[in-house]
Amino acid sequence: MSETKLQRLYQEQGQSPWLDNLKRGYITSGELKQRVESGIRGITSNPTIFAKAIEGAADYDDQFRSLVERRTSIDDAYWDLVIDDILHALQILRPVHDESRGEDGFVSIEVAPGLARDTEGTITAARQLHERINQPNLYVKIPGTPEGIPAIRQMVSEGRNINITLIFSLTRYDDVIGAYLSGLEAYDGDLSKVRSVASFFVSRVDTEVDRRLEAIGTDEALGLRGQAAVAQAKLAYQLFRQRFQGGRWEELQARGANLQRPLWASTSTKNPDYDDLLYVDTLIGPDTVNTMPEQTIEAFEDHGTIARTVDDGIHVAEGVFERLEAIGIDMEDVGRVLEEEGVASFSKSFDELLSALERKSAELSA
Repeated sequence: MSETKLQRLYQEQGQSPWLDNLKRGYITSGELKQRVESGIRGITSNPTIFAKAIEGAADYDDQFRSLVERRTSIDDAYWDLVIDDILHALQILRPVHDESRGEDGFVSIEVAPGLARDTEGTITAARQLHERINQPNLYVKIPGTPEGIPAIRQMVSEGRNINITLIFSLTRYDDVIGAYLSGLEAYDGDLSKVRSVASFFVSRVDTEVDRRLEAIGTDEALGLRGQAAVAQAKLAYQLFRQRFQGGRWEELQARGANLQRPLWASTSTKNPDYDDLLYVDTLIGPDTVNTMPEQTIEAFEDHGTIARTVDDGIHVAEGVFERLEAIGIDMEDVGRVLEEEGVASFSKSFDELLSALERKSAELSA
């Protein structure tokens, strides 16, 4: 069998393709196993993904019915349903984890979105998920909010694997790297066992910046549409390279520490006028992850380009940022708005799903 593009992406360019979706049908049908065989090296999930999965199929009904009969609370039932999927996915991905010596083969589960502004609540929830699931290839996702930063440091200082999600700005990304490094410094165990990825969201940045550019409406502003997200991600990769070198990092590396890889998230193209692989083909490079939904994976397999692109045109990316600033686009404010929207969106999905489960429970009880 000839190699897939996903396999070549990892072998030739050192970028790990992950699947940005998880649902029970993938596990029971064998599709997830097939995707792993064709080059998928990890899975991410979030409350929105699980809401679509649980509401969109009858796959969960039998388990949910038995939970209702046992008088399980709706909140506990949600976690039972989700953790069941996570455990099966962890099993399927475990060979990838072992073959890659712990670099890939991860499955991510997110703490409840209502904890995004609660440091202590996040620490407790992340710890409980790690202890309940207790698998080496589990990532617990913590949002990169100001309140999430100390929780990230604490989890890393306990030797726990963390995926930091909802990163929308360079400043916040810098904070996340700092929390990882100081967490490693505080951990007195085997640093080679601690893994982390930093999920830098891409396409949504263009959605917000384009909206602001269209409001300005000048030719110069309109000419910048569709450029901010890739420019920011390329600058984020430069920041990654800068922070993971020099004396501080070398000391940790000597103790066995692993890089915290940047993970490109939200890489499906939202604007139909843009190339369907705008956020994939432009961000390929070593020590990175790109987590893609199925549609983007199929597009990449069909017409994606395999070449190192993540550090191409850095001066162009810097120029885009300078021009955005000159016409009044504040990228830090863009990041703040997107973070708030991201937290609100996940919370809304979570609440809607719990409401749907309440309704389903009432129907089953009746």
